[in-house]
Amino acid sequence: MKQVLGAEQIWFVFGGALLVAVLLGLVGHAVLFRVAERIVRNPRTTLQASLLRHSRSSVRVILLLMAILLVLPVVPVEPDYVEAIRHVIGVGTIASVVWLAIALTQVFEDVLSARQGTEQWDDHATRQVQTRVRLLRRIALGLVGVVALAAILMTFSTVQHLGASLLASAGIIGLVAGIAARPVLSNLIAGVQIALTQPIRIGDVVVVEGEWGKIEEIYTTYVVVKIWDLRRLVLPLSYFIERPFQNWTRRTDNLLATVFLYADYTVPVEVVRQELHRVLLASNVWDGTVWRLQVTKMTAQTVELRAMISATNSDNAWDLQCHVREKLIEFMQTRIPGSLPKAREVVQGTV
Repeated sequence: MKQVLGAEQIWFVFGGALLVAVLLGLVGHAVLFRVAERIVRNPRTTLQASLLRHSRSSVRVILLLMAILLVLPVVPVEPDYVEAIRHVIGVGTIASVVWLAIALTQVFEDVLSARQGTEQWDDHATRQVQTRVRLLRRIALGLVGVVALAAILMTFSTVQHLGASLLASAGIIGLVAGIAARPVLSNLIAGVQIALTQPIRIGDVVVVEGEWGKIEEIYTTYVVVKIWDLRRLVLPLSYFIERPFQNWTRRTDNLLATVFLYADYTVPVEVVRQELHRVLLASNVWDGTVWRLQVTKMTAQTVELRAMISATNSDNAWDLQCHVREKLIEFMQTRIPGSLPKAREVVQGTV
């Protein structure tokens, strides 16, 4: 048949076969998902709905490639062309499978998000799950990408021969590659450790490098800390495994805050204590659990009063500190001005 058909006829047959393959793939895809939708009738679970939604496009491409592969033997073209087409289909299939794997990670994230909404997790549990899911998903995507790239490259014969020739010197190359890739590998390992042990989570309040901020995002190799003045501090993941830092919300978001006042020795401490309680009761950011006022230090001229107060999170704690400080200063200025710090001087002599 190849000797009878002319060049134009061959390409006409090839185009017709390709069209038939596309139609077969589209019909097969439509039938497959119609049957799947019939099987999982409403009400669908989150897993079923997310799986149907995210896998639809990648499965369509896979079926189209398989259909083209099925009709390829009847196409009257040269064997070299057939082999090239098979190679393209193989690469496309690998890419489509990677696409499907990425979709499955999104399905996993959707299921956990739905579970979070159903079970009404608190903010602490929500941030814990979000951190673990996002970090593990990004690590999985990175590994899938590396494996897919290696699989695609190995479909080329030149790369296979190159790999065989390099195998003899694998010891030296492995040593060099290991040294060069050490920072990347250490961050990947740190990412797995953080996902499992969670010394930090998205939204945690931390103090790193002398800066106060919140964990804004955790990526595969680095962490973004949002500083209070809207700057961003970018640190490698390994930093949070190898170096000490402060995490103010590791177990709970609740925090204790302190306010220091300096007054004269004549200050009525109990009066100031009752005023502190009144200010806290009138505030909408005090969580109602901890409050106390104590004399913590004395100098030659003043006494130090420390007010300890509690709040539900770091933002409220800061606002409450400022509010209490302002109100107690105002109280001392207007109600007990004689208790403000003062210097005394005793003058002795004869008139």
